[in-house]
Amino acid sequence: MLPNFKYFSFMKNKNSIPWLICISVALILVVITFTPLVTPSGKIRPFLFGMPYTIWTGICISAGLVIITLIGALVHPGSDKKDEK
Repeated sequence: MLPNFKYFSFMKNKNSIPWLICISVALILVVITFTPLVTPSGKIRPFLFGMPYTIWTGICISAGLVIITLIGALVHPGSDKKDEK
């Protein structure tokens, strides 16, 4: 049985560009989380509000993911109710 590709039809729509940007930014943030940029070995400085580098960088990335999720929920192509009949 062939898969139903109607779920990928939003990629042809120009209104899906913000959604694709949200996906890209989220994937980049997830990849950055596991790189030495965020988790360097043996590095705890600089401190911000008494928190070591790894913790405050992780908090910033988590906040970024929450914001991208909110934006993604607003611009998702499938969330438009006027397309339904």
